[in-house]
Amino acid sequence: MRTRKVLLVTGGTGFIGANFCHYWITKYPENKLVIIDALTYAGNKKNISDIPNIKFYHEDINNLEVVIDILMNHKIDTIVHFAADSHVDNSIKNPDSFINNNILGTYNLLKAARKVWVDNKIVKEHRFHHISTDEVYGSLESIDSPFTELTPYDPSSPYSATKAASDHLVNAFHKTFNLNITTSNCSNNYGKFQHEEKLIPKTIINIANGKPIPVYGNGKNIRDWLHVDDHCYAIDLILHRGIVGNKYNIGGNTEINNIDLIKQISEITDNFLRNNDLSKKYPKSPVYNGNNSESLVCFVEDRLGHDFRYAIDYRKIQTEIGYNPKHNFKESILNIVKWYLIDKCSNEKK
Repeated sequence: MRTRKVLLVTGGTGFIGANFCHYWITKYPENKLVIIDALTYAGNKKNISDIPNIKFYHEDINNLEVVIDILMNHKIDTIVHFAADSHVDNSIKNPDSFINNNILGTYNLLKAARKVWVDNKIVKEHRFHHISTDEVYGSLESIDSPFTELTPYDPSSPYSATKAASDHLVNAFHKTFNLNITTSNCSNNYGKFQHEEKLIPKTIINIANGKPIPVYGNGKNIRDWLHVDDHCYAIDLILHRGIVGNKYNIGGNTEINNIDLIKQISEITDNFLRNNDLSKKYPKSPVYNGNNSESLVCFVEDRLGHDFRYAIDYRKIQTEIGYNPKHNFKESILNIVKWYLIDKCSNEKK
């Protein structure tokens, strides 16, 4: 297994990118991490403030000359490309940003990588790893088999359509220009550093503040949930054992519908507040008044083009390179509740 030496992580202050940086430098402290991030609303430099020996660039990946200079000056041999607009609701309201960042941003990064790695051969070996989503495959019904790597693309939202386009661009640069690429399509991630607009942190934070928990439609839409640390582990395996030109589905083996997910989080959060005598810290929470947080659930008009179900078949990455998710969902959610209600608040005060 070859250990990568110098990595460029795009979007490294965002949710998954920051977790990956923590994972990688902990496991491979001798490596060098270079991070480029535009620091949009979803990025937070504090997420990586305690990581030693990193070089950070506050830049946009659409700036071709900057990206080329970074690749050249640091002799980058691996790009792990997280940078993307990712919230479906935002893609419905403002598709232009998703076109610019997800499609043009990826294209620009590929152009830079081709120039430095293929044309100028600045390093002996290289890898461009592209992070994508299961949403490119479209929607499943309850009885349908999970997505495989051979499932045809059928995106429903501007977000998933732009990710599908970027997947095709990455693959085309491999076939046409001999760029060494791999792609991973993951299910819904959860963990620390996730932006508060996403379902799990929004539910926890709204419970703490006694705010309504909005649920689209009837709440029966199903997602597969993947702990972000399992995702980082899978990327590690792909970078070291994955076959160039291949794509790998990464799943968490945890399918649950949205309303049941919210009920689980409500129960876990309520118990956490009670058992740790934290209700006084959150006087607006239902627990403070002796109530249960499920009372905050409110059903709202369904999202436009709302996919019913996502499910990942990860047998390829399991059998070929040894991936299996390690995190138990219910146990992990308790830790996530603790992080948002205690650790995150403590870090913000520093």
